[in-house]
Amino acid sequence: MLLALVRAGLLDQDPETRRYYIGPEIYVLGTLASARFGIHPISLRSLVRLSQETGDTAFLSVPRGVYSICVHREEGPYPIRVHALHAGDRHPLGVGAGSLAMLSALQDHEVEEVLAANAEVLAEKYPNHSPSVLRTLVQGTRAKGYALNPGLILQSSWGVGVPIRGMDGRPIGALSIAAIESRLSEARQGEIALLLKKEATWIEMRLSEVGTADKSSRKKAR
Repeated sequence: MLLALVRAGLLDQDPETRRYYIGPEIYVLGTLASARFGIHPISLRSLVRLSQETGDTAFLSVPRGVYSICVHREEGPYPIRVHALHAGDRHPLGVGAGSLAMLSALQDHEVEEVLAANAEVLAEKYPNHSPSVLRTLVQGTRAKGYALNPGLILQSSWGVGVPIRGMDGRPIGALSIAAIESRLSEARQGEIALLLKKEATWIEMRLSEVGTADKSSRKKAR
């Protein structure tokens, strides 16, 4: 049973001491299990609005260390859908539109730290996402004001993403839309980016209100 849990990533075993520790996939399970709290429930209304207004698939992703985890996928009514990302999927920061939006919202030295930490896994599993390519994508994201994944994970699957920022200005999540390439012309990318930014701002305001209310409640309890 322990070996099965190790293979699934739920446990890690120290090769020297042979002791077992909680594995990386616990992060994914914990994120999915926390759907009742924080950014996820507040974002659901925005994800539905985005998927219905664009017709395409909307995603919510959150950062976990140097990785990005998709915590929600909301299908739109358009009959042709992309399948590059599902709830629970985990990729290095920068891989995918929402993930790239979060990486680009970090400071330059933090971007370099993320790229260095993920260098090995990028080389092994993400040949289209070398550190040099990701640096170029970060610069393009900052220049355009939104992240674009031009089919780098799956050739036919493109995506547009923007970050969700906490009260300190740091990225705490990202909204993104994915669609087939023919539905994401440059003009439509800009239109979708505006919709994403509108919803990201709404989520940020709601999170700020919740945070302010929580602080007030704690003060009263004292």
